[in-house]
Amino acid sequence: MDRREFVSAIAGSFLAVPLVGNTQPRIYRVGIVLPGGAFAQAVEGLKDGLRDLGFAEGTHYVLHVRDEKGDLKAAAEAARNLEQEKVNLIFSVTTSISLAVKRATENVPIVFYSGGDPVDAGLVQSFAKPGGRLTGISSLAVDLVPKRLEILKEISPKLRRVVTFYDPTNPIARESAASARAAAQQLGLELDQREVRSVEELRAGLRTLKTEEGDAIFLTADAMVISQAQSIVEVAKAKKLLTMFTERSSVVGGGLASYGMSYYAVGRLAAKYVYGVLLGNSPADMPVERFDRFELVLNARTARDIGLTLPSLVLLRADEVIQ
Repeated sequence: MDRREFVSAIAGSFLAVPLVGNTQPRIYRVGIVLPGGAFAQAVEGLKDGLRDLGFAEGTHYVLHVRDEKGDLKAAAEAARNLEQEKVNLIFSVTTSISLAVKRATENVPIVFYSGGDPVDAGLVQSFAKPGGRLTGISSLAVDLVPKRLEILKEISPKLRRVVTFYDPTNPIARESAASARAAAQQLGLELDQREVRSVEELRAGLRTLKTEEGDAIFLTADAMVISQAQSIVEVAKAKKLLTMFTERSSVVGGGLASYGMSYYAVGRLAAKYVYGVLLGNSPADMPVERFDRFELVLNARTARDIGLTLPSLVLLRADEVIQ
C-alpha cells in the first residue's frame, strides 16, 4: 500500500481535528510496550503511518518505547510507569503484553496488536464495539500454525522431527502449542515441544539442543520466543536445522522461511488508531480490525548453507525469495 492508498484508506474513518493555525501544535506523548526482537518493526511502521497522516515525530508526538526484550513480566511495571508519566496513549504489541498493560493501568487509552482473539482474551467486548479504553488490530496468528507447519513439510518432504519452544504460562502460547500438536499428528511429524518460562531458559534450551534431536525449529505464536528469533537463527544455522518463523525480518536475518503478517504493516495500520485516539476519538467506538494479509518469505542463501534445495512449487508460491 503506497502513501496515497494509505491516506485514502483512513480518510473518514475517525474524526480528525486539524492541526492548523498560528498556534504551536500540541506534542502528544505515546508510550509503546513490546517484547522486542522482530516486534520492533511495528514501531517503524507506526512512525511511517503517522508521518503519512501528517504527524511528524518530534513535532506532533514523541515516543516512549519500553522494549522488554522478552521479559513479559516487566510489561506491567512499564505500563504503570508510563501512565504515571501521563502519556496520552499506550501502543501495546502482542496479546500477552496488551493484557498486562490493561491490568496494570486504569485510565490511559490503549491501542493494541493481538495475535489472538481479543474478545476471548478479554481485551475488548466485541470487534464492532470494543466498549472500553482499548481498541486495535487482531491477526488471529494462532490460526496460522497448521498452515505454517504444512509449508515447512512442503519445503522438506523428508522432514520428520520438529522442535518447538513455548511458554506454558502464556495462554496464547498454550493454544498455539495445542494447534501445533494437532497439525503435526495430521502431517505425520514428531513434534518435540519444550517448555521455557523465560529468555534465559530458552537460550539454555537452544544451547543444549543436539542436532540429532530434530530436523527443524518451528516457532508458534509465543511472544517471548518470537522476540528471540535472532538467537534461534544463529543456533539453527550452526546446527544446519530448518527454521520456520512468523515474520519476514527473521528470514532477512538468516532464517529459512516465514509465513505470517508483517509487523511493520501492523504498526502502519495501527497508526490510524493512534491518530484517531490522540485527536479525541473514544476507543470504545473504534471497531477492532482484522489483519489478514499474510506472506511467505524464503531465504535461498540459508537453504544453500544448510544443504537444502527449495522445491520449485514452493518457490513459485513465495511472496519473496531472498537470494
